[in-house]
Amino acid sequence: MTDIIDNRFNFCPKCGSKKIEYQDNRKWGCVDCGFKLYNNVAAAVGLIITDENGCVFFEKRAKEPRKGFLALPGGFCDPDETAESAAERECKEELGIEVHSIKYLCSFPNIYDYKNIRYKTCDLFFTAAVNSSASEKLINQMKLLFITSENLITAFHHIMHTLTADSPVLSNLTDRQVI
Repeated sequence: MTDIIDNRFNFCPKCGSKKIEYQDNRKWGCVDCGFKLYNNVAAAVGLIITDENGCVFFEKRAKEPRKGFLALPGGFCDPDETAESAAERECKEELGIEVHSIKYLCSFPNIYDYKNIRYKTCDLFFTAAVNSSASEKLINQMKLLFITSENLITAFHHIMHTLTADSPVLSNLTDRQVI
């Protein structure tokens, strides 16, 4: 992103004062009325989906941020939703499939810059599996890239630096190409 992201308010949302400050990298506070607004972390999920052959699926991001880059399927947790339910929902919404054997893997703090606002997230990653019919659907209808587990570590280095929306590497891949 070329725009500066600073998450500043020009006015206090409670009293309208211009004396609102971002404090301790975690909250906004108004000097005039004492209003406090915490910059709470948003929960998000990501899924490492494998098929019966051990291939890992990646999707090409359709929206900003990082439109056109390869990513693991996932998204933000909705209010009153568990991370596991969010993982299942995101698979249905983004991929049109149901996954099974969902297992928690790890979590990491992250920064998500979107429309000049910086969101701090806690990304929870899960592993999941798909059966062969869902695997075929992903490959044929969604034009997803899948990578064999043996080549995953090598491929990640290249994915991070070369596979963007206008990359000749990505545009030349067929629906069923394996790296």
